[in-house]
Amino acid sequence: MTMESESRLSGLHATIERRGLRDHVYDRILQLLLSGDASPGARLSIDTIARQLDVSPTPVREAMVLLERTGLVTREALKGYRVAPPLDAAQLAELFEARIMLESTAAKLATPAAALMLDELRAAEEAHRVAGERVITGMRAGSPAVELTTAYFTADADFHRVVFRHCGNSYLDDMSESLGAQLHRMRQSVLHGVTDVREAIAEHEAIVDAFASGDQDAPERQMRRHIEQVRSRSLDLERS
Repeated sequence: MTMESESRLSGLHATIERRGLRDHVYDRILQLLLSGDASPGARLSIDTIARQLDVSPTPVREAMVLLERTGLVTREALKGYRVAPPLDAAQLAELFEARIMLESTAAKLATPAAALMLDELRAAEEAHRVAGERVITGMRAGSPAVELTTAYFTADADFHRVVFRHCGNSYLDDMSESLGAQLHRMRQSVLHGVTDVREAIAEHEAIVDAFASGDQDAPERQMRRHIEQVRSRSLDLERS
């Protein structure tokens, strides 16, 4: 191996390590934001967070750029980053209009690939159910730890991501990732009122059954129903 090749590999390894550190920092800050410990409008000091996480300011700064895209933090010129306010009812309604259109279309397009993705979808459904049961157990004990709730939402997103991966449309898949960033803001709004775990588990099961049924219209119908039900429950919680 030439010195030039070794230099390139070394640079690649450093890049991977830096991205791994940035992703770790991103997850830690995201957990802080979703926990509610940082109130809307609170200043987020890059230097302070770096000291708390025992890292340099660089991965914190990179993570903040990514978090700004989710809408969870805002950046003001010469003032740095602050915690963004949660989505209001009107913004939630717009978000769900987009989700209904996007996810029902993805389910329709993924229907021909049902046989290929059923095992993967069932595994994602089971992971979501297990995460949901842990949240329920935590709620019975008082309130679930933010780690459990975050894991539950991650499992929920993973379930929907299976459908997007098999819909055969890379643009829809990319749009789902962009929309997923905004879902973080929705979860910030409802994190402390996760009361629909049982309903969501049942609705995911109905979606899997629809893909397994052979009915070409059932997956789109069940996906639309699921997102509409989540919308109804989220907006009811926002108004309460």
